[in-house]
Amino acid sequence: MTAMESTGLVFVGEPFTRADLEAMPDDGRRHELIDGTLLVTPAPTPRHQRVSMRLSALLYDTATPGFEVLTAPLDVVLADDTVVQPDLLVARGDAFSDKDLPVAPLLAVEILSPSTRLIDLNLKKARYELAGCPHYWVVDPQAPSLTAWALRDGAYVEVASVSGDETYAASEPFAVEVTPSALVADR
Repeated sequence: MTAMESTGLVFVGEPFTRADLEAMPDDGRRHELIDGTLLVTPAPTPRHQRVSMRLSALLYDTATPGFEVLTAPLDVVLADDTVVQPDLLVARGDAFSDKDLPVAPLLAVEILSPSTRLIDLNLKKARYELAGCPHYWVVDPQAPSLTAWALRDGAYVEVASVSGDETYAASEPFAVEVTPSALVADR
């Protein structure tokens, strides 16, 4: 087995499956599958977690009845060979099983870090698009910025790109206003 430290990708002779993923020990790292390739990333940084907490609180506080806002780690099963854990997700409450989300969420949010930047902007974005996830957001805590895509005719179209004190007023999956600088501001 060969591991690539910079991306967290692990390549093996046979593609991994959901069953292989479930058999792995809990080692404190995030384990995900995209098209049979195992992705292993380190635990997030405090800055990443602050952004996650603030955005999840904002989404939770503005969610309309029937929607669930949850944070990683939670398995989202897009296929037998693709199980991801978005940093944040929004889905209908009745879409969850007792164990995971067996369908694409209505909104998947990834918070960029040096070890996940390429994965989040390329592999995950493409896989969420293929799975029919209607909305995909990427937050860059360093900029700070937020880029939002919406699924239109089976392909993602960028619907917002805001940074600093600019605000993105989303209307789907429910109305919420997000200002990137507020997600990273010191308390």
